[in-house]
Amino acid sequence: MHVRFAIILISFIFLAACSSQDDKQPKLTTEKEFYEAAQRQLRSSQWELAIKNLQALEANFPFGSYAEQAQLELIYAYYRDFDHEAASAAADRFIRLHPQHRNVDYAYYMKGLSSFTEGRGMFERFLETDLTQRDPGSARQSFAHFAQLLARYPNSDYAPDARKRMIYLRNLLARYEIHVANYYLKRGAYIAAINRGRYVVENFQQTPAVPDGLAVMVQGYHLLGMNDLGENSLLTLRANYPNHPVLKGGEFNYQHSSRLGQRSWLTKATFGLFDKKDPTGFDSRAIYNPEYKGNGTSAQPPAAQEEEKSWLEWLKF
Repeated sequence: MHVRFAIILISFIFLAACSSQDDKQPKLTTEKEFYEAAQRQLRSSQWELAIKNLQALEANFPFGSYAEQAQLELIYAYYRDFDHEAASAAADRFIRLHPQHRNVDYAYYMKGLSSFTEGRGMFERFLETDLTQRDPGSARQSFAHFAQLLARYPNSDYAPDARKRMIYLRNLLARYEIHVANYYLKRGAYIAAINRGRYVVENFQQTPAVPDGLAVMVQGYHLLGMNDLGENSLLTLRANYPNHPVLKGGEFNYQHSSRLGQRSWLTKATFGLFDKKDPTGFDSRAIYNPEYKGNGTSAQPPAAQEEEKSWLEWLKF
């Protein structure tokens, strides 16, 4: 009871403090006052207050001299407040209203950036997590937005950063396919695993996941008894990636990702559903992904440009 009372009291004090802080805000009447207040709040990272003033500026002065600039800065404020859906929606709105604006490329860039970080909670921002095992929907969307930016504005100031992020996203999407292929191998769905491996080899060329895609194909064909097809994939793997951990003296270690003979009848009957000891999957990131630094853990995405420069520099106004 005392703990609950203390929590309620602290919450009341916090709300009262926030309310008093809002009360201290001067009454704004002119377009310039709204804009200057939003600038102060952006500089001090008061994103919610900046959003309110930018929204109020646009609502009260939709055709004013600061209206277009406020719409762009609202995209940034939403993004920094971790409201990525609102940032993307604001960017879409700006593109629709001002398709020929000199800074419309910034709106396209922020659409990609918002999808890039969408769905990453507090733990993903501060702790190392393997994003290649997460749902790839937002990664695909982000890749498409950055591709649209490069197609429309290849000489944009944001194009170099967009290209770096697209490389990262492509590698992430390829690695996701390998995770799925490893899962299928464990479940005994060898044809599905082969199809995933082939998809990586054919559609994600020059990514660090290609050698594992080849290894999946070799393993899958071997388990299906399709040795001729497996030999073709093995020749490609051996010729291009001789240091792959599955190769021992040039020979493929078929037990690397399989424990066929060591599994109980229950494991076989349930397709590995109750198998607590997962077989080692194909994961050569420690060799072919330099950013993993040999530890096989998560690679960090490229640092956001707006974190390296001030918001004012990147808005270019």
